[in-house]
Amino acid sequence: MWGDKAIELIKELERSSELFPPFDDDKVRLILEECRVLNQFIEDAMSSTFDPETNNYLAGVKARTAALERNKRCLLAYQWNRLQTLKKMRWEFGSILPPEIKANMSETEVQWCTKYSKALANYMKNIGGRNGLNLMLDMQPPKDLYIEVRCLKEYGKLELDSGEVFNLSENSQHYMPRSQVENLIRLGVLEHINWS
Repeated sequence: MWGDKAIELIKELERSSELFPPFDDDKVRLILEECRVLNQFIEDAMSSTFDPETNNYLAGVKARTAALERNKRCLLAYQWNRLQTLKKMRWEFGSILPPEIKANMSETEVQWCTKYSKALANYMKNIGGRNGLNLMLDMQPPKDLYIEVRCLKEYGKLELDSGEVFNLSENSQHYMPRSQVENLIRLGVLEHINWS
C-alpha cells in the first residue's frame, strides 16, 4: 500500500533504542522511488485529455496525490528529527561527535553538521568582545567558580589560562576553575566530584 514504507520509517526512528540510529538509506530510496512512480502516474493522467464525464483518472489522481504528500511529510519529519538530534548532540558533545554517532550519519548529515559547527563557531567568535564568547561553557549556572574533579583516564598535561599546569593522570583529583574544565567533563576525561 502507498505510504506504508514511509510510516514504517517514522515508527522505526521513534522505537529505536539507540541514541542516534543509522540512516536507513535503503528505505529512503524505496520511498523516493514510490514517489517517482506516483508522480509519473499523476503527470500522465493530467496530460491526457481530461473530460470529467468519461475520464476515470480523477479518483486515482486524488489518491496518489494524497499518498505522495504523505510520503513527503514522512521523509521531512524523519530528516527533521535526525537533524534536531544532531543539533542537540553538537551542544552536548562539542564540535567532535563520538565515532559511533558519526558512523550512523548519512553523507548529507555530515555536511550539515560541519556547516552548523562552522556557523556556531563563527557566531561565538563574533560576539562577546575581542576573544569571543564560548556558549558551550556553563550550560547551567555555576554554583562555584572552582570545582573538584577526578581524572577518569590518562590525559597528560593541562595548562590553565593562569599558567598553572596540571598533570591529569588516571584517578588523580584536582581543584580547578569550572570554566576551564567543563569541556573535559563533557568529553568524559574528568568527573565532577560532588560532596553534597
